[in-house]
Amino acid sequence: MKNLLLIIVLFISLNLAAQEIPVSTYYLIRHAEKVKSENPDPVLHTDGIARAENWAEIFRNVSFDAIYSTNYIRTKETVKPTANKQNIELTIYHPININYGEFKTHTHGKTVLVVGHSNTIPAFVNKLINADKYEMIEENNNSNLYIVQIAGNVVTDQVLYLN
Repeated sequence: MKNLLLIIVLFISLNLAAQEIPVSTYYLIRHAEKVKSENPDPVLHTDGIARAENWAEIFRNVSFDAIYSTNYIRTKETVKPTANKQNIELTIYHPININYGEFKTHTHGKTVLVVGHSNTIPAFVNKLINADKYEMIEENNNSNLYIVQIAGNVVTDQVLYLN
């Protein structure tokens, strides 16, 4: 009788585990403060370097499966401290050419950090949530943290305003 009960409990446990819905979690940020210049690809300002280190501290307890960055110095420098601490290679993406459906499929069930720009990050979030909710980030704002979670057909999103 004990063996039958054990087999039933094991069967139910395995069945419940098989029904778990994977959760995709996305953290999206804009690059940190850049040096103001005519250069179209500037480096981070000292304030931006400090913010990049702060992001690494904020994300210290988040275990990322992947980190995506546009191919600009300021975005790569923003995410470099986090990527270094987690020993993750950056995946470069182009915000105009990215296929969001493929991105969601490729990152299904994973925890992902995405860094971009004032106009591309809100658009990225809107594509993930399939809604036109977030507007372009103001030029002097480098502190928004967007968090999107997708579990089956349930999508949640929020924006945190950090300084």
